[in-house]
Amino acid sequence: MILAVRLFGIALIGVAGVSVGWRFLSRRYKLPCPAYLANLVDAPNADFMGSTRNTLDRIGIQPGERLLDVGAGPGRISRPAALRTGSSGIVVALDVQPHMLERLKARAAKANIPNIEAKVADISRDQSLPEASFDRAWMVAVLGEVPDREAAIRNIFRVLKPGGTFSITETMRDPHYQRNKTVLQLCSDAGFVPTQYWGTVWEYTQSFVKP
Repeated sequence: MILAVRLFGIALIGVAGVSVGWRFLSRRYKLPCPAYLANLVDAPNADFMGSTRNTLDRIGIQPGERLLDVGAGPGRISRPAALRTGSSGIVVALDVQPHMLERLKARAAKANIPNIEAKVADISRDQSLPEASFDRAWMVAVLGEVPDREAAIRNIFRVLKPGGTFSITETMRDPHYQRNKTVLQLCSDAGFVPTQYWGTVWEYTQSFVKP
């Protein structure tokens, strides 16, 4: 019994150490969630990044909108978002990892969801998206993975239409977790105006509008 408790304690310390180390390194290098963890991130019975339905409700997607999912991964948010906006809308799913987007496209095709456009891009640097072309954009447990967060948010501001919304969802279960205070400062500096906040310090969604 004592041995089991000790082993459990060692395991907890190990996990904490990896989490802290990963978070430290991710502020200096581009360390997105590895593509080999796609099945874990997108498992239907292991929605460990938070409630997908609640996140979508908070984003506020409407039929016919043009949407931008930044750091889309295998499409946990992109696919149901595409269903919500319907055939007259579209989701542009951005990610820096081609393998993640290949999984997204395969799963979208299997579910017969045609209105997702997958694009390999770094939101901090890519200027190919047209200015003022999206109704809504979001990041879900992604902001902390981006080394140049300021440039990324400025670019999202650029591509949103006036009156467009930007939502950031964070959870402490993610080693890249960003505090709401940090999110508010970064987005305000880029020109966004904060609107609604849902959740707790443990897991929250903060929304903004482009004036």
